[in-house]
Amino acid sequence: MVFSIDLCTLASTYNTFYAEKIITTSNAPVPIGPYNQAVFAGDTLYISGQIPIDPATGELNNATLQDETHQCMKNLQAILEEAGLSFANVIKSTIFITDMKRFAEINEVYGQYFTENYPARETVQVAALPKFVNVEISVIAVK
Repeated sequence: MVFSIDLCTLASTYNTFYAEKIITTSNAPVPIGPYNQAVFAGDTLYISGQIPIDPATGELNNATLQDETHQCMKNLQAILEEAGLSFANVIKSTIFITDMKRFAEINEVYGQYFTENYPARETVQVAALPKFVNVEISVIAVK
């Protein structure tokens, strides 16, 4: 048997399925580096880590750890909504924190944004985060 592959058709199919689409909204903070708020690759949305910057003021919302966590989640929510998704579409999240002893405070707020079918998740303690915040959260969602 001889198989013939049309490379142009294959490339076109690949690019259609995996075409990247950049997601940007003014309802989430402007990136503070060379990255996008989120990128769709096919039906999968990769949202960059969000820190507690209030997009309306550009200032940190860091009065308490709960405030920081809520702001991170609100920023993620704004990006999800811009992409036509919600927290129900989130399949994976990563939480970076500077003090694992305070995990319960973050977890209590985080849990308010998911109602069922919780995503897979890891929580990682780090030495420091951008702008010296206490929490950063990223998610992956699927259409």
